[in-house]
Amino acid sequence: MSSSDDSVVIPMRGSNVAGMSTSDMWTLTEEAVLSFHNISYRETEQSGFLLWKNRRVTERLSNINGIMKPGLNAIMGPQDRDRSLLLNILAARTDPRGLSGDILINGSPRPANFRCTSSYVPKNDMVMHTVTVRDNLEFSAALRLPMTVTRDEKKHRVNEVLKFLHLENVANEKPRSKELRKRTSIAVELLAGHPILFLDDPTTGLDLRNATVIISVLKRLSKTGRTIIFSINRPPYSIFRSFDSLTLVGSGKVMFHGPAQYALEYFKAAGYKYDSQSNPAEFFLDVLSGGVSAMLDTEEDGHGADAPKERFQTEHQVAEKLANTYAQSSLYNDIRAKLNQLLGAQKVQRSSAVDKITCVTPFWHQLQWIICRLFKNVMGFPRVTMTQAVITFILGIVIGTAFRILKNDCTEVLARVGLLFLITGFQCMTSMGALEIFMTDRDRFLHEHTSGYYKVSSYFFGKLLAELVPRRLFTAIIFTVITCGIAGIITSVTNFLTMMFTVVMLAFSASSLRMSIDSGVNTAATTLILCNAYFVFTLFFSGLSLYLGSILPSPLWIQYLSIPHYGFRALLHNEFLGQNFCPEHKSEVSRCQNYVICTGEEFLSTQGIDLSSWGFWENHLALACIMFILFALTYVQLLPHRKLQALKY
Repeated sequence: MSSSDDSVVIPMRGSNVAGMSTSDMWTLTEEAVLSFHNISYRETEQSGFLLWKNRRVTERLSNINGIMKPGLNAIMGPQDRDRSLLLNILAARTDPRGLSGDILINGSPRPANFRCTSSYVPKNDMVMHTVTVRDNLEFSAALRLPMTVTRDEKKHRVNEVLKFLHLENVANEKPRSKELRKRTSIAVELLAGHPILFLDDPTTGLDLRNATVIISVLKRLSKTGRTIIFSINRPPYSIFRSFDSLTLVGSGKVMFHGPAQYALEYFKAAGYKYDSQSNPAEFFLDVLSGGVSAMLDTEEDGHGADAPKERFQTEHQVAEKLANTYAQSSLYNDIRAKLNQLLGAQKVQRSSAVDKITCVTPFWHQLQWIICRLFKNVMGFPRVTMTQAVITFILGIVIGTAFRILKNDCTEVLARVGLLFLITGFQCMTSMGALEIFMTDRDRFLHEHTSGYYKVSSYFFGKLLAELVPRRLFTAIIFTVITCGIAGIITSVTNFLTMMFTVVMLAFSASSLRMSIDSGVNTAATTLILCNAYFVFTLFFSGLSLYLGSILPSPLWIQYLSIPHYGFRALLHNEFLGQNFCPEHKSEVSRCQNYVICTGEEFLSTQGIDLSSWGFWENHLALACIMFILFALTYVQLLPHRKLQALKY
């Protein structure tokens, strides 16, 4: 497939200067004509397990040719996968493995950063519905327009797009409805000013009125000289008559490609009978699916056609006949001649895939806007935040009160150990909430990153600073302060500060494990099972070490891979070092039935904990190393999404 090794910017806006008029904003310096030549796509599917894996190669598209000019270019077909696949191939949003053929822009190979110099609206809207319409547009303008464009110019552009799409009255509302989210998605892409706009089923899930509004917006936009390419399923006649170009694809082959107003006459000439009362779009899809028996020399026998196997065979036979009919038509010959002119010297040129991501803003600018949007997103869930705070507050009070009531001079050491172990377990198990950091935002990240909004590094650090740090700090500090304060185990300011530092390190380390697993799997259930199994297993051995002390059996080497192990030992060292539980005025200690440990050093020695300062900081060093490795693993696992998983919408 042709592309260019160099990053090329497709001509876009007419002007970027301050005070530009509305007409200047929508004027293109050059229109873009997209042509595709001999496009074929083979998909490899694997089944089985390990050595018994089977690989099957399926040809999804075969010898697809066509031209998309400025205007409304519709792709229709009876199968959703076929029309969406062709659209995503043209938009460079598909895994390039298995793809062959040439895709040109104005007769030249697509630039390597084509995904960043064209606009794409996926079927599932990617706008953030917890912030306003204007916030979504301002975020796009801030990251997709170059730094040479001033803040006032970006604000002016946002206002013009809102006015063009009739969104000015709802600019300060959150896009909750399907129709408003779709219009906001289009508005977000218009801000970049790219000459080519791809949309995957823009009317899906909308009623007739809202679908008509969306298409009318696209029609007005096409009159500014932009090439709009979209897939659509069974549009009504009021929408169909707006199309400039129509591509009918089914069973991996093109059945028709040309001006939409010629499609009906083409099928009539091919021998199909059309009822003037029918919707042309419904008629075409009925023909492609083998549901029309009015074809020359083809009559249905009236039975067996509804059986799935026979139905599939019928569709395949109809697809073959329609594809052959189209390949022999004068319409195809005319298009083929134009394609040959566009291809020209490119026949002997092949270059790398379109997989380069380019951003027009620097790292710190991206990080600032990502953090700002994420904070607004958190503010969009005030009830969730307050509920978490209240639950943590109540839980801390209940546990702290229980330990204060139950402890006495004979059980002072065990009570403190039990409370510290509970704090360790709480921080580990509440880290399960780190799942939401990346998984719930994965699709939006893939879309925005591949469209050139920001780099992976900006997104990664923005998510950590804006979501992980405040969320984990909030619950960790509240629970620990309330629990330890009520239980009465805080002895000095220094011990309190070091305890809080240890708890935060433990919370972040536990969360980093969840994030590293989450970024490498596709299902939340798998992540939950793996993390729960790890923490239950490691917490069990950390608790077991309380009874075995420094005499540990050989299987307990696993504790050195345990996050709770290091956090718990650091808390013990901080709490017990320098403590005296048997002062002279406490005569009750002599009446205890069991032996009472009187000093913290004595207890730490029974646990095999080094009494020096290194015995405390070695645990933090271990937690820091674990956290760094797991965060690095999370970051690395995000990188493959840029080239492969980001292309699977």
